[in-house]
Amino acid sequence: MEIIHLSKEGAEKLQQELHRLKTIDRMEVVREIKRAREFGDLSENAEYHAAKEKQVFIERKIAELEDQLTRVRIIEAGDIDASKAYLLSTVKLRDCRNGEELEYTLVSAEEADIDNNKISIKSPIGRGLLGKSAGDKVQIQVPAGTIEYEILAVTR
Repeated sequence: MEIIHLSKEGAEKLQQELHRLKTIDRMEVVREIKRAREFGDLSENAEYHAAKEKQVFIERKIAELEDQLTRVRIIEAGDIDASKAYLLSTVKLRDCRNGEELEYTLVSAEEADIDNNKISIKSPIGRGLLGKSAGDKVQIQVPAGTIEYEILAVTR
């Protein structure tokens, strides 16, 4: 059983999603099934079959979230060495090819959100940054080739 390390906010987000699925989405799909049954013959009732598929998806997602939440260990940023890039670190980088500066926060796979510059420590870039400090240069193999970054700063 693999432990899932999350920030407090990440664990709360999973709890909120689970609550929504159980209290809103589950009830909504039950209403959809009931409504579709009223159309008659279930063997050729597309609305009924679509609602049942949605119900299966919701129940699987609930089971998945419940499993994940049993394995969550909350990480506090203060518990981790602030001088090196680890989970919950914010890392400022410079792309050595074009000088572009980037900033990423390293998070668990469950909290990854590229739109908000949160990358998983299991991603190629996340793995390549783990344990590194400001001033280090890293070469990271990504699907498009090798990227070289200079780490400008590591913060919490």
